[in-house]
Amino acid sequence: MSKMFYKIFKRFFDIIFSVLLLILTFPLLLFVGFLVWIYDKGEIFVKDPLRLGFSRREFRMYKFRSMIPNAHQEILNNPKYSELKKKWSENDGKLSMEEDIRVTPLGKVLRKTDVDELPQIINILKGDMSLVGPRPMYRLEIEKHLKQYPEDKEKISKILTVRPGLTGVWQVSGRNDIKFKDRVEMDSKYVDNIDFILDLKVLLLTPWVVITRKGAHE
Repeated sequence: MSKMFYKIFKRFFDIIFSVLLLILTFPLLLFVGFLVWIYDKGEIFVKDPLRLGFSRREFRMYKFRSMIPNAHQEILNNPKYSELKKKWSENDGKLSMEEDIRVTPLGKVLRKTDVDELPQIINILKGDMSLVGPRPMYRLEIEKHLKQYPEDKEKISKILTVRPGLTGVWQVSGRNDIKFKDRVEMDSKYVDNIDFILDLKVLLLTPWVVITRKGAHE
């Protein structure tokens, strides 16, 4: 199957799959959305950061909010989180749930079950994302990475020529155990070798990774 034909097939599959998954999970999405709203009357979905997708187009990645409202801006600008910000910056923007005081009790449950990721089905249907693809990146983390590793500019540009994925090579290979630089290398190679067999392999591995919590920061 040629890469051009597969890209067309992949989009068709994304639409069919996302519609079916939305129908199946709609009651759960409504229930969880209500729980998030009733917990603190804040927004249901994460507001920012916006992600960069195909052709560097920014989009809002739908994800149930598992932290306090405006958590991303809080860690960047609120002096209250200065020590946490230091740890966050030193660890590739990752923190365990136990040390990240921005995570709500309800958010811990959502993260441990990966239910917080389910609304990304909407992004797949809209065309912002694909079922399988590189992990969505945001502008600040790219800028920070390129200051330290300017040689990765071409790799990141390549990653942004395809739709990011709900799951992908990064997710089934260790998730948060993988450094951002290694993730860039991994996703760049995915774009070079994208095909049906590779995507199928990622899809088949994903349920096992979700169940075993491999690489999840808890």
